[in-house]
Amino acid sequence: MFGNTFGRLFRITCCGESYSGGFRKNLPIPEQLYGGLMTIVDGVPAGIKITAEMVQAELNKRRPGQTPLDSPRKEKDLVYIFSGVMENDLSTGAPIGMIIPNVDIQDEHIQQYRDYKDEVRPGHAEYGFFKKYGEFADWVGAGRASGRETASRVAGGAIAKAVLNKMGIDIVAYTIESHGIKANPVTYEQARANYRKNEINCPDLDAAEKMIADVLKIKDMGETSGGVTEVIIKGVPAGLGEPVFDKINALLAHAICSIGAIKGIEFGAGFEHARMLGSESNDETYLDKATGRIRFKTNNSGGILGGISNGEEIRIRCAVKPTPTISITQDTVNVAEMKDVKLQPITRRDPTLLSRIYPVVEAMCCCTILDAVFMAEAYWKVSKIDKKWLDI
Repeated sequence: MFGNTFGRLFRITCCGESYSGGFRKNLPIPEQLYGGLMTIVDGVPAGIKITAEMVQAELNKRRPGQTPLDSPRKEKDLVYIFSGVMENDLSTGAPIGMIIPNVDIQDEHIQQYRDYKDEVRPGHAEYGFFKKYGEFADWVGAGRASGRETASRVAGGAIAKAVLNKMGIDIVAYTIESHGIKANPVTYEQARANYRKNEINCPDLDAAEKMIADVLKIKDMGETSGGVTEVIIKGVPAGLGEPVFDKINALLAHAICSIGAIKGIEFGAGFEHARMLGSESNDETYLDKATGRIRFKTNNSGGILGGISNGEEIRIRCAVKPTPTISITQDTVNVAEMKDVKLQPITRRDPTLLSRIYPVVEAMCCCTILDAVFMAEAYWKVSKIDKKWLDI
């Protein structure tokens, strides 16, 4: 399996599966070593304060079993830092290693997956896994395709966030739409003021109540629902990204679209550009007398022009699909017997992913932006570009 490392100068490498450790519980080893998720982070500067509590605070945002909108799976998601941090909780410059053990891996839940392991679950990764890995495909909880995999990303993103905080760069994600119920437009200040004030993390508190009630109704039907997560990246310097294959929007799209449930993405005005005239789409510039820098009157571009950040806030929206496991009977195929069958799986699931996916989006944006900052700073240092261009 390839593609488990993300980034260039700041890199995270992740491993682990949804029910990793489920078949090693009888070995004479501590239960923390049965199995779980691991993250190795390369490129962390020395002298950054890194604690397990800092990483845990991010992991707790996506931990299951906390609200009626979550999967009832009782994973603790406790993180252990085992390398790269020494005296006074300061990074040494060496790779930081973290482990998150799986603890909710009971035989009864493994058996639920075993009962239909040869049946393709609609909306899941099984068919692709069968085509790619054959009879060796991980069938327990979707393996690496499970949403549980994202915990290791959040751990890596927490390290990136600690570095970005020292640079004054802030990344905040939240729900703006759930099953067609839309929030009013959200400013950065509103997003921060109302961050995590409700179970679906929608800054529009009135819309949040409607969203939550709707999801609970859908849950009672045995169904699931999707929505839209928005993210604002504040304090990004102008000049990040490359103008061809490594545009900053392309890198962010790569990062966010690598999250399993994401099915669409747009920057700034996004698809609304298709309905605009050029004069409406363009963001006019002006000279900010207070700072002496160039600013933009509007931000339809979402903070990115020509694939390079322009210093305004980067704003992204991503479409989140409904959790594919539902209690409604669906048609599928048993690949072992190659026959049509009916499927009604009995497993734990989230009625919506919106309440737990936003920290994953934040994490991937943190990793991408920090990596881009490293690349830009390295280029500026080597090219010896006149400082006047960095100050306009």
